[in-house]
Amino acid sequence: MTPLTFTLAFAGALLASVGLRLWLASRQARHVARHRDAVPAQFAERIPLAAHQRAADYTLARTKLGLVETLVGAVVLVGFTVLGGIAAIADLLRAWLPEAPFLRQVLLVGTVAAIGGAVDLPLSWYRQFGLEKRFGFNRMTPRLLLADLAKGTLLALALGGPLLVAVLWLMERTGSLWWLWAWALWVAFNLAVLVLYPTVIAPMFNTFVPLEPGPVRERVERLLARCGFASKGLFVMDGSRRSAHGNAYFTGFGRGKRIVFFDTLLSRLNADEIEAVLAHELGHFTHRHIVKRIVASFAISLAGLWLLGWLSRQPWFYQGLGVTPQAGDALGGYALLLFFLAMPAFTFALQPLGSWLSRRHEFEADAFAARQSSAEDLSRALVKLYEDNAATLTPDPVHSAFYDSHPPAAIRLARLAALRGADGAAPQPAPA
Repeated sequence: MTPLTFTLAFAGALLASVGLRLWLASRQARHVARHRDAVPAQFAERIPLAAHQRAADYTLARTKLGLVETLVGAVVLVGFTVLGGIAAIADLLRAWLPEAPFLRQVLLVGTVAAIGGAVDLPLSWYRQFGLEKRFGFNRMTPRLLLADLAKGTLLALALGGPLLVAVLWLMERTGSLWWLWAWALWVAFNLAVLVLYPTVIAPMFNTFVPLEPGPVRERVERLLARCGFASKGLFVMDGSRRSAHGNAYFTGFGRGKRIVFFDTLLSRLNADEIEAVLAHELGHFTHRHIVKRIVASFAISLAGLWLLGWLSRQPWFYQGLGVTPQAGDALGGYALLLFFLAMPAFTFALQPLGSWLSRRHEFEADAFAARQSSAEDLSRALVKLYEDNAATLTPDPVHSAFYDSHPPAAIRLARLAALRGADGAAPQPAPA
Protein backbone atom coordinates (compact mmCIF):
# COMPACT_ATOMS: atom_id res chain seq x y z
CA MET A 1 0.00 0.00 0.00
CA THR A 2 1.21 3.51 -0.76
CA PRO A 3 0.97 6.44 1.65
CA LEU A 4 -1.54 8.18 -0.65
CA THR A 5 -3.76 5.10 -0.76
CA PHE A 6 -3.83 4.89 3.02
CA THR A 7 -4.51 8.62 3.32
CA LEU A 8 -7.50 8.23 1.01
CA ALA A 9 -8.70 5.16 2.96
CA PHE A 10 -8.44 7.08 6.23
CA ALA A 11 -10.21 10.12 4.76
CA GLY A 12 -12.98 7.92 3.42
CA ALA A 13 -13.42 6.11 6.73
CA LEU A 14 -13.47 9.40 8.65
CA LEU A 15 -16.01 10.98 6.31
CA ALA A 16 -18.16 7.87 6.48
CA SER A 17 -18.06 7.69 10.28
CA VAL A 18 -18.76 11.41 10.72
CA GLY A 19 -21.53 11.26 8.14
CA LEU A 20 -23.05 8.25 9.88
CA ARG A 21 -22.91 10.00 13.25
CA LEU A 22 -24.60 13.11 11.83
CA TRP A 23 -27.28 11.01 10.14
CA LEU A 24 -27.98 9.09 13.34
CA ALA A 25 -28.16 12.34 15.33
CA SER A 26 -30.61 13.87 12.83
CA ARG A 27 -32.80 10.74 13.03
CA GLN A 28 -32.77 10.90 16.83
CA ALA A 29 -33.66 14.59 16.88
CA ARG A 30 -36.53 14.21 14.41
CA HIS A 31 -37.95 11.13 16.12
CA VAL A 32 -37.82 12.58 19.64
CA ALA A 33 -39.26 15.93 18.53
CA ARG A 34 -42.07 14.18 16.63
CA HIS A 35 -43.16 12.34 19.78
CA ARG A 36 -42.56 15.19 22.23
CA ASP A 37 -46.18 16.23 22.75
CA ALA A 38 -47.67 12.88 23.72
CA VAL A 39 -46.62 10.43 26.42
CA PRO A 40 -46.49 6.88 24.99
CA ALA A 41 -49.60 4.94 26.00
CA GLN A 42 -47.52 2.45 27.96
CA PHE A 43 -46.38 5.26 30.29
CA ALA A 44 -49.41 7.56 30.17
CA GLU A 45 -50.54 6.77 33.72
CA ARG A 46 -47.07 6.99 35.26
CA ILE A 47 -45.17 9.77 33.48
CA PRO A 48 -46.63 13.33 33.38
CA LEU A 49 -46.58 15.11 30.04
CA ALA A 50 -44.33 17.83 31.48
CA ALA A 51 -41.74 15.22 32.51
CA HIS A 52 -41.92 13.57 29.07
CA GLN A 53 -41.38 16.91 27.35
CA ARG A 54 -38.49 17.73 29.67
CA ALA A 55 -36.86 14.40 28.75
CA ALA A 56 -37.36 15.13 25.05
CA ASP A 57 -35.83 18.60 25.38
CA TYR A 58 -32.90 17.18 27.37
CA THR A 59 -32.31 14.53 24.71
CA LEU A 60 -32.45 17.11 21.92
CA ALA A 61 -29.99 19.36 23.74
CA ARG A 62 -27.57 16.48 24.31
CA THR A 63 -27.89 15.44 20.67
CA LYS A 64 -27.06 18.94 19.45
CA LEU A 65 -24.04 19.11 21.75
CA GLY A 66 -23.00 15.69 20.50
CA LEU A 67 -23.02 17.05 16.94
CA VAL A 68 -20.65 19.84 17.96
CA GLU A 69 -18.38 17.35 19.73
CA THR A 70 -18.33 15.11 16.64
CA LEU A 71 -17.34 17.95 14.34
CA VAL A 72 -14.73 19.35 16.71
CA GLY A 73 -13.27 15.87 17.20
CA ALA A 74 -13.03 15.35 13.45
CA VAL A 75 -11.27 18.69 12.94
CA VAL A 76 -8.79 17.94 15.75
CA LEU A 77 -8.13 14.46 14.34
CA VAL A 78 -7.41 15.81 10.87
CA GLY A 79 -5.22 18.52 12.37
CA PHE A 80 -3.15 16.02 14.33
CA THR A 81 -2.74 13.60 11.40
CA VAL A 82 -2.90 14.52 7.72
CA LEU A 83 -2.44 18.25 8.36
CA GLY A 84 0.79 17.57 10.22
CA GLY A 85 0.05 18.46 13.84
CA ILE A 86 1.87 15.45 15.32
CA ALA A 87 4.75 15.97 12.90
CA ALA A 88 5.05 19.64 13.96
CA ILE A 89 5.12 18.73 17.66
CA ALA A 90 7.73 16.04 16.94
CA ASP A 91 9.89 18.60 15.11
CA LEU A 92 9.78 20.95 18.09
CA LEU A 93 10.73 18.16 20.48
CA ARG A 94 13.52 17.02 18.16
CA ALA A 95 15.00 20.52 18.17
CA TRP A 96 14.71 20.71 21.95
CA LEU A 97 15.96 17.19 22.77
CA PRO A 98 18.07 16.06 19.79
CA GLU A 99 19.89 13.34 21.75
CA ALA A 100 16.91 11.80 23.56
CA PRO A 101 14.67 9.98 21.07
CA PHE A 102 12.95 7.84 23.70
CA LEU A 103 12.10 10.80 25.93
CA ARG A 104 10.83 12.67 22.88
CA GLN A 105 8.32 9.90 22.21
CA VAL A 106 7.07 9.98 25.79
CA LEU A 107 6.67 13.75 25.64
CA LEU A 108 5.04 13.54 22.21
CA VAL A 109 2.28 11.29 23.50
CA GLY A 110 1.85 13.44 26.60
CA THR A 111 1.69 16.67 24.60
CA VAL A 112 -0.92 15.36 22.18
CA ALA A 113 -3.00 14.07 25.11
CA ALA A 114 -2.73 17.45 26.86
CA ILE A 115 -3.80 19.34 23.72
CA GLY A 116 -6.74 16.99 23.24
CA GLY A 117 -7.79 17.50 26.85
CA ALA A 118 -7.53 21.27 26.49
CA VAL A 119 -9.77 21.18 23.41
CA ASP A 120 -12.33 19.04 25.25
CA LEU A 121 -12.39 21.23 28.36
CA PRO A 122 -14.66 24.04 27.05
CA LEU A 123 -17.19 21.48 25.79
CA SER A 124 -17.08 19.59 29.09
CA TRP A 125 -17.49 22.87 30.95
CA TYR A 126 -20.55 23.78 28.88
CA ARG A 127 -22.03 20.30 29.29
CA GLN A 128 -21.75 20.57 33.08
CA PHE A 129 -22.58 24.22 33.73
CA GLY A 130 -24.74 24.88 30.68
CA LEU A 131 -26.72 21.85 29.60
CA GLU A 132 -26.82 19.88 32.87
CA LYS A 133 -27.53 23.01 34.89
CA ARG A 134 -30.34 24.09 32.56
CA PHE A 135 -32.17 20.81 33.17
CA GLY A 136 -31.56 20.79 36.90
CA PHE A 137 -29.00 17.99 37.07
CA ASN A 138 -25.80 19.85 37.91
CA ARG A 139 -24.77 20.00 41.55
CA MET A 140 -21.08 20.56 40.85
CA THR A 141 -19.30 23.86 41.43
CA PRO A 142 -16.53 25.17 39.18
CA ARG A 143 -14.11 24.69 42.05
CA LEU A 144 -15.08 21.03 42.42
CA LEU A 145 -14.79 20.44 38.66
CA LEU A 146 -11.30 21.93 38.63
CA ALA A 147 -10.37 19.86 41.69
CA ASP A 148 -11.60 16.71 39.92
CA LEU A 149 -9.64 17.69 36.82
CA ALA A 150 -6.47 18.18 38.86
CA LYS A 151 -6.91 14.85 40.65
CA GLY A 152 -7.67 13.08 37.38
CA THR A 153 -4.57 14.56 35.76
CA LEU A 154 -2.34 13.54 38.65
CA LEU A 155 -3.85 10.06 38.64
CA ALA A 156 -3.29 9.74 34.89
CA LEU A 157 0.33 10.77 35.34
CA ALA A 158 0.84 8.40 38.27
CA LEU A 159 -0.74 5.38 36.59
CA GLY A 160 -0.68 6.10 32.88
CA GLY A 161 2.81 7.62 32.82
CA PRO A 162 4.68 4.49 33.95
CA LEU A 163 2.45 2.33 31.74
CA LEU A 164 3.28 4.47 28.70
CA VAL A 165 7.00 4.36 29.44
CA ALA A 166 6.87 0.59 29.90
CA VAL A 167 4.99 0.02 26.62
CA LEU A 168 7.35 2.27 24.67
CA TRP A 169 10.31 0.45 26.20
CA LEU A 170 8.82 -2.91 25.17
CA MET A 171 8.24 -1.62 21.63
CA GLU A 172 11.88 -0.62 21.41
CA ARG A 173 13.58 -3.54 23.16
CA THR A 174 11.59 -6.76 22.70
CA GLY A 175 11.55 -7.19 18.93
CA SER A 176 8.65 -8.01 16.64
CA LEU A 177 6.63 -9.68 19.40
CA TRP A 178 6.58 -6.55 21.56
CA TRP A 179 2.78 -6.42 21.20
CA LEU A 180 2.41 -9.71 23.07
CA TRP A 181 4.47 -8.44 26.01
CA ALA A 182 2.57 -5.15 25.93
CA TRP A 183 -0.72 -7.03 26.03
CA ALA A 184 0.38 -9.02 29.08
CA LEU A 185 1.33 -5.75 30.77
CA TRP A 186 -2.01 -4.21 29.80
CA VAL A 187 -3.93 -7.14 31.29
CA ALA A 188 -1.95 -6.94 34.54
CA PHE A 189 -2.46 -3.17 34.70
CA ASN A 190 -6.23 -3.42 34.26
CA LEU A 191 -6.57 -6.17 36.85
CA ALA A 192 -4.55 -4.09 39.29
CA VAL A 193 -6.81 -1.08 38.70
CA LEU A 194 -9.90 -3.27 39.31
CA VAL A 195 -8.44 -4.25 42.68
CA LEU A 196 -7.35 -0.74 43.64
CA TYR A 197 -10.37 1.19 42.41
CA PRO A 198 -12.80 0.65 45.33
CA THR A 199 -10.39 1.44 48.16
CA VAL A 200 -7.79 3.74 46.59
CA ILE A 201 -9.05 5.47 43.45
CA ALA A 202 -12.79 6.03 43.99
CA PRO A 203 -12.36 7.62 47.47
CA MET A 204 -10.17 10.29 45.85
CA PHE A 205 -13.30 11.70 44.20
CA ASN A 206 -16.24 10.66 46.37
CA THR A 207 -17.12 9.89 49.98
CA PHE A 208 -18.38 6.39 50.78
CA VAL A 209 -20.20 5.57 54.01
CA PRO A 210 -21.71 2.23 55.09
CA LEU A 211 -25.39 1.79 54.35
CA GLU A 212 -27.22 2.50 57.58
CA PRO A 213 -29.16 -0.25 59.40
CA GLY A 214 -32.84 -0.26 58.55
CA PRO A 215 -35.43 -1.74 56.19
CA VAL A 216 -33.36 -1.13 53.07
CA ARG A 217 -30.24 -2.78 54.46
CA GLU A 218 -32.24 -5.71 55.79
CA ARG A 219 -33.90 -6.28 52.39
CA VAL A 220 -30.56 -6.03 50.62
CA GLU A 221 -28.85 -8.46 53.00
CA ARG A 222 -31.64 -11.02 52.61
CA LEU A 223 -31.39 -10.70 48.83
CA LEU A 224 -27.63 -11.21 48.93
CA ALA A 225 -28.09 -14.28 51.11
CA ARG A 226 -30.65 -15.75 48.69
CA CYS A 227 -28.32 -15.18 45.76
CA GLY A 228 -25.23 -16.45 47.56
CA PHE A 229 -23.36 -13.19 46.94
CA ALA A 230 -20.58 -12.21 49.33
CA SER A 231 -19.31 -8.63 49.38
CA LYS A 232 -16.96 -6.47 51.38
CA GLY A 233 -19.76 -4.13 52.33
CA LEU A 234 -22.73 -1.99 51.32
CA PHE A 235 -21.89 1.66 50.77
CA VAL A 236 -23.61 4.93 49.94
CA MET A 237 -21.80 7.38 47.67
CA ASP A 238 -22.34 11.14 47.75
CA GLY A 239 -23.40 11.32 44.11
CA SER A 240 -25.63 14.31 44.89
CA ARG A 241 -22.51 16.37 45.41
CA ARG A 242 -22.00 16.41 41.64
CA SER A 243 -25.25 15.44 39.96
CA ALA A 244 -28.93 14.70 40.49
CA HIS A 245 -28.66 11.51 38.44
CA GLY A 246 -29.01 8.26 40.40
CA ASN A 247 -27.41 4.85 40.05
CA ALA A 248 -26.13 1.74 41.82
CA TYR A 249 -23.19 -0.46 40.88
CA PHE A 250 -20.76 -3.19 41.87
CA THR A 251 -17.11 -2.40 42.13
CA GLY A 252 -14.00 -4.35 42.94
CA PHE A 253 -12.80 -7.78 42.00
CA GLY A 254 -12.85 -11.20 43.61
CA ARG A 255 -13.31 -11.05 47.36
CA GLY A 256 -13.00 -7.26 47.33
CA LYS A 257 -16.39 -6.66 45.70
CA ARG A 258 -18.47 -3.79 47.03
CA ILE A 259 -22.03 -2.67 46.40
CA VAL A 260 -22.44 1.09 46.03
CA PHE A 261 -25.67 3.08 45.99
CA PHE A 262 -25.86 6.71 44.96
CA ASP A 263 -27.52 8.74 47.71
CA THR A 264 -29.79 10.19 45.01
CA LEU A 265 -31.07 6.68 44.25
CA LEU A 266 -31.84 5.89 47.89
CA SER A 267 -33.74 9.15 48.30
CA ARG A 268 -36.05 8.38 45.37
CA LEU A 269 -36.82 4.65 45.55
CA ASN A 270 -38.54 2.64 48.28
CA ALA A 271 -37.12 -0.52 49.83
CA ASP A 272 -38.92 -2.86 47.39
CA GLU A 273 -37.64 -0.93 44.38
CA ILE A 274 -34.09 -0.71 45.69
CA GLU A 275 -34.10 -4.47 46.21
CA ALA A 276 -35.27 -4.97 42.62
CA VAL A 277 -32.57 -2.66 41.23
CA LEU A 278 -29.92 -4.49 43.21
CA ALA A 279 -31.33 -7.84 42.05
CA HIS A 280 -30.81 -6.63 38.49
CA GLU A 281 -27.18 -5.81 39.27
CA LEU A 282 -26.79 -9.22 40.90
CA GLY A 283 -28.11 -10.70 37.67
CA HIS A 284 -25.07 -9.31 35.90
CA PHE A 285 -22.88 -11.00 38.51
CA THR A 286 -24.72 -14.33 38.37
CA HIS A 287 -24.57 -14.47 34.57
CA ARG A 288 -20.88 -13.49 34.70
CA HIS A 289 -21.51 -10.51 32.43
CA ILE A 290 -18.71 -8.49 33.97
CA VAL A 291 -16.20 -11.32 33.59
CA LYS A 292 -17.34 -11.90 30.00
CA ARG A 293 -16.90 -8.23 29.17
CA ILE A 294 -13.45 -8.16 30.73
CA VAL A 295 -12.39 -11.24 28.78
CA ALA A 296 -13.85 -9.78 25.58
CA SER A 297 -12.00 -6.50 26.12
CA PHE A 298 -8.75 -8.37 26.66
CA ALA A 299 -9.31 -10.40 23.47
CA ILE A 300 -10.06 -7.24 21.49
CA SER A 301 -6.99 -5.51 22.93
CA LEU A 302 -4.84 -8.50 21.95
CA ALA A 303 -6.12 -8.33 18.37
CA GLY A 304 -5.65 -4.57 18.32
CA LEU A 305 -2.08 -4.74 19.58
CA TRP A 306 -1.26 -7.46 17.05
CA LEU A 307 -2.59 -5.18 14.30
CA LEU A 308 -0.60 -2.26 15.71
CA GLY A 309 2.50 -4.46 15.77
CA TRP A 310 2.10 -5.09 12.05
CA LEU A 311 1.18 -1.51 11.15
CA SER A 312 4.13 -0.12 13.11
CA ARG A 313 6.48 -1.80 10.61
CA GLN A 314 4.79 -0.27 7.54
CA PRO A 315 6.22 3.08 6.33
CA TRP A 316 2.94 3.96 4.59
CA PHE A 317 1.13 3.84 7.93
CA TYR A 318 3.12 6.79 9.25
CA GLN A 319 3.37 8.74 6.03
CA GLY A 320 -0.30 8.24 5.17
CA LEU A 321 -1.22 9.92 8.46
CA GLY A 322 1.05 12.90 8.10
CA VAL A 323 4.23 11.70 9.82
CA THR A 324 7.59 11.05 8.17
CA PRO A 325 9.98 9.74 10.85
CA GLN A 326 13.51 11.09 10.73
CA ALA A 327 16.73 9.12 11.09
CA GLY A 328 17.33 8.28 14.73
CA ASP A 329 13.67 8.68 15.74
CA ALA A 330 12.07 6.11 18.01
CA LEU A 331 8.80 5.06 16.42
CA GLY A 332 6.76 3.81 19.37
CA GLY A 333 5.07 7.09 20.23
CA TYR A 334 4.18 7.78 16.61
CA ALA A 335 2.69 4.31 16.21
CA LEU A 336 0.61 4.49 19.41
CA LEU A 337 -0.76 7.94 18.67
CA LEU A 338 -1.62 7.35 15.04
CA PHE A 339 -3.22 3.98 15.74
CA PHE A 340 -5.46 5.09 18.59
CA LEU A 341 -6.38 8.34 16.87
CA ALA A 342 -7.21 6.82 13.49
CA MET A 343 -8.69 3.45 14.41
CA PRO A 344 -12.12 4.70 15.66
CA ALA A 345 -12.84 6.01 12.15
CA PHE A 346 -12.47 2.46 10.79
CA THR A 347 -14.34 0.67 13.61
CA PHE A 348 -17.31 2.94 14.36
CA ALA A 349 -19.64 0.90 12.14
CA LEU A 350 -19.04 -2.09 14.44
CA GLN A 351 -20.46 -0.29 17.47
CA PRO A 352 -23.95 -1.83 17.18
CA LEU A 353 -22.42 -5.24 17.95
CA GLY A 354 -21.27 -4.08 21.38
CA SER A 355 -24.58 -2.30 22.01
CA TRP A 356 -26.55 -5.43 21.07
CA LEU A 357 -24.52 -7.60 23.40
CA SER A 358 -24.93 -5.12 26.26
CA ARG A 359 -28.71 -4.96 25.77
CA ARG A 360 -28.85 -8.75 25.73
CA HIS A 361 -27.09 -8.76 29.10
CA GLU A 362 -29.58 -6.22 30.43
CA PHE A 363 -32.51 -8.45 29.48
CA GLU A 364 -30.87 -11.40 31.22
CA ALA A 365 -30.29 -9.33 34.36
CA ASP A 366 -33.91 -8.14 34.30
CA ALA A 367 -35.12 -11.74 34.10
CA PHE A 368 -32.93 -12.65 37.07
CA ALA A 369 -34.34 -9.71 39.05
CA ALA A 370 -37.87 -10.83 38.27
CA ARG A 371 -37.09 -14.28 39.70
CA GLN A 372 -35.24 -13.14 42.81
CA SER A 373 -37.25 -10.01 43.59
CA SER A 374 -40.18 -8.60 41.63
CA ALA A 375 -40.65 -7.60 38.01
CA GLU A 376 -43.31 -5.09 39.10
CA ASP A 377 -40.96 -3.43 41.60
CA LEU A 378 -38.20 -3.24 38.98
CA SER A 379 -40.64 -1.72 36.48
CA ARG A 380 -41.69 0.95 39.00
CA ALA A 381 -38.07 1.70 39.84
CA LEU A 382 -37.12 2.02 36.16
CA VAL A 383 -40.03 4.39 35.46
CA LYS A 384 -38.92 6.60 38.36
CA LEU A 385 -35.34 6.55 37.10
CA TYR A 386 -36.41 7.34 33.53
CA GLU A 387 -38.32 10.33 34.85
CA ASP A 388 -35.63 11.51 37.28
CA ASN A 389 -32.82 11.14 34.73
CA ALA A 390 -34.90 12.66 31.89
CA ALA A 391 -34.31 9.59 29.73
CA THR A 392 -36.31 9.75 26.53
CA LEU A 393 -39.11 7.21 26.21
CA THR A 394 -39.13 7.54 22.42
CA PRO A 395 -35.59 7.07 21.04
CA ASP A 396 -35.10 6.52 17.34
CA PRO A 397 -34.73 2.75 16.85
CA VAL A 398 -31.68 2.99 14.58
CA HIS A 399 -29.92 5.51 16.81
CA SER A 400 -30.69 3.31 19.82
CA ALA A 401 -29.31 0.23 18.06
CA PHE A 402 -26.01 2.01 17.50
CA TYR A 403 -25.50 3.74 20.82
CA ASP A 404 -27.69 2.45 23.62
CA SER A 405 -26.22 -0.06 26.03
CA HIS A 406 -29.67 -0.50 27.62
CA PRO A 407 -32.89 -1.50 25.84
CA PRO A 408 -35.37 1.28 25.01
CA ALA A 409 -37.79 1.91 27.86
CA ALA A 410 -40.90 0.63 26.07
CA ILE A 411 -39.29 -2.65 25.03
CA ARG A 412 -37.71 -3.21 28.42
CA LEU A 413 -40.91 -2.67 30.37
CA ALA A 414 -42.86 -4.84 27.94
CA ARG A 415 -40.42 -7.68 28.64
CA LEU A 416 -40.84 -7.17 32.38
CA ALA A 417 -44.64 -7.16 32.01
CA ALA A 418 -44.40 -10.50 30.24
CA LEU A 419 -42.27 -11.85 33.07
CA ARG A 420 -44.98 -10.94 35.59
CA GLY A 421 -47.26 -13.51 33.99
CA ALA A 422 -50.60 -13.25 32.31
CA ASP A 423 -52.43 -12.45 35.56
CA GLY A 424 -50.05 -9.63 36.43
CA ALA A 425 -48.76 -11.30 39.58
CA ALA A 426 -45.11 -10.94 40.33
CA PRO A 427 -43.17 -14.22 40.54
CA GLN A 428 -42.09 -15.30 43.97
CA PRO A 429 -38.36 -15.08 44.80
CA ALA A 430 -36.55 -18.23 43.79
CA PRO A 431 -34.70 -20.15 46.49
CA ALA A 432 -30.95 -19.68 46.69
